[in-house]
Amino acid sequence: MHLIALLIGLLIERLATQFFHWRRMRWVDRLIDAGFHQAERFSHWPAVIPVLILVLLLVLPVFAIMYTLGDTLQGFTYLILAIVVLLFSIGPQDIGEEVVEYCKALQSEDEEQIQVAAKAIIEGEVPLDDRERIARVEAAVCVQANNRLFAVVFWFVVLGAVMSTIGPLAAWTYRVTDLIRRRAVFSATRNSETGSNLERVRNAAERVHALLAWVPARLTALGYATAGHADNAIAAMREPTDDRDATMSEHSEHLLARVGVAALALQDRDDETTTERGIRGAMAANQLVFRLLLIWAVIIAAMTLYGLTR
Repeated sequence: MHLIALLIGLLIERLATQFFHWRRMRWVDRLIDAGFHQAERFSHWPAVIPVLILVLLLVLPVFAIMYTLGDTLQGFTYLILAIVVLLFSIGPQDIGEEVVEYCKALQSEDEEQIQVAAKAIIEGEVPLDDRERIARVEAAVCVQANNRLFAVVFWFVVLGAVMSTIGPLAAWTYRVTDLIRRRAVFSATRNSETGSNLERVRNAAERVHALLAWVPARLTALGYATAGHADNAIAAMREPTDDRDATMSEHSEHLLARVGVAALALQDRDDETTTERGIRGAMAANQLVFRLLLIWAVIIAAMTLYGLTR
């Protein structure tokens, strides 16, 4: 039942994503902002405490539903609940859909649309140089795939193997930490005051999210080596870096970007334009993610057959 819920949830998310824009949960931003406002009253506390309290408050409704259902949370009831929770946990934006929009913008040669589509994937400032933008988009697809998809699946499966009903709760908890992190980064960016409470909350939110993303990021990086050019990916994984001062989150993102791009093993062609190269790179990165998703599905199915998960 656990595997069936996961497969149905992924199938609906892939095929009907255009009907689920409301799952981006922008309405949660107001609740998170209210939590940040309350955190200012307790600025003498360690910033991680209000972040964890906010996580618990946002996870509580799902836990309450599961607790209320009690012994009835099995069979078809569990299947429906797990699918709904997964649909809200995966994303919130679909990386494949954003890649398609980016490629359409490149084909139309609309610079404004290209910037908008690239920013949605990168989730940051878009380089003005075309070649730099192409490289950043390819790397960002590999990073965002873990954040939006693979980490959610990981926690759903791993804790679901301990107790099937915990799987949806774990997936939703991961998504909540990401929503808080995103909002904290956005709020801290608007507030330029160095050393402010919002900056402390942002750092704490990033640490909490990075902690949950650490193991999935390494499994995803290893998966890129399996789904793509293995020799290049493994060499990139072993490659020494100067990330000594990087945060845990930055370590994971740099690893995913480095290994994912290496696994693509793309070479420039003399007969293609910058636009064609941008489309080819973005689509290749998206295909790498899809191949890895199929590999994960096969592995999870095998684990289910051998009784390693439920």
